[in-house]
Amino acid sequence: MPIHKKVDYKNLDVYTETSTDQMSYPLILSIPHSGTVFPNEFLAMTKLSIEELRANEDIFVDELLAPLSSEGIASIKMNIERAFIDVNRDKIELDEKMFYDYPADKIIFENSRCRSGYGLIHRVSASGKPVYFDTISYAEVQERVKNVYDVYHARLHDLVEQCVKKFGFCMLLDCHSMPSKICSIMQDDTKIDICLGDLFSQSCPAYVSDVLRGSLVQKGYAVLKNVPYSGAYTTFNYCEPRKKVWTLQLELNRALYVNEEDLSKKDTFSDVQKDLTASILSFAKSLKA
Repeated sequence: MPIHKKVDYKNLDVYTETSTDQMSYPLILSIPHSGTVFPNEFLAMTKLSIEELRANEDIFVDELLAPLSSEGIASIKMNIERAFIDVNRDKIELDEKMFYDYPADKIIFENSRCRSGYGLIHRVSASGKPVYFDTISYAEVQERVKNVYDVYHARLHDLVEQCVKKFGFCMLLDCHSMPSKICSIMQDDTKIDICLGDLFSQSCPAYVSDVLRGSLVQKGYAVLKNVPYSGAYTTFNYCEPRKKVWTLQLELNRALYVNEEDLSKKDTFSDVQKDLTASILSFAKSLKA
């Protein structure tokens, strides 16, 4: 039976931002997939457990980066869970088969993420189970876009403009984590601790991203460029070289700091946090030099 639910957005805090009033460096951290808030109405649309729904979350990435706020590095974090709406996707990345009221005149846009179930609205969980027990409303999803997606991106756009106005340019670092199984399906035995995606040097000059890469390598991490990710929606759509806005996607292998089975912290968490924040702070200082 199609799902007819309306979400109450009045009391949803869409994002949290830190150090945006001082912005000491021309660097902004975007953390789109570490949100943990589930609207109650959404939970009524699924038979999956919260643990299953959180499996695609960039667990603890916000906490890993938290010490940087005291250094004056601006950040914006999405509070709403990724399973509800994925703000690192285009609005049109929708699987029309999910909806009972998909408009007949709408152009169907389908890419690999939609086909695999990870478009703007996730169709399946990390384990491949259906998120929804029946079809959902396209009209309701447009409310999600208006009240969550657009709110997040409007603020992120404002912060980028604020940074450019203050420093003459902006470096937007989009921060994520990746499941260790992604790092183990490569055709060779290459170790991957961290991936830096710059759309193959299209979203950020190599000499800039190599500063961050070099710092992390010095700390003993295996860092690859554009493997297995070269960048997604934020990396592609926010980079504007003519306006001196660069973007870079950061992906951390979750196995570095998390027990992926139960999403608990490993003993290595504080060491990874120390190394990561030190490298990013050094990177920020290099941008200001």
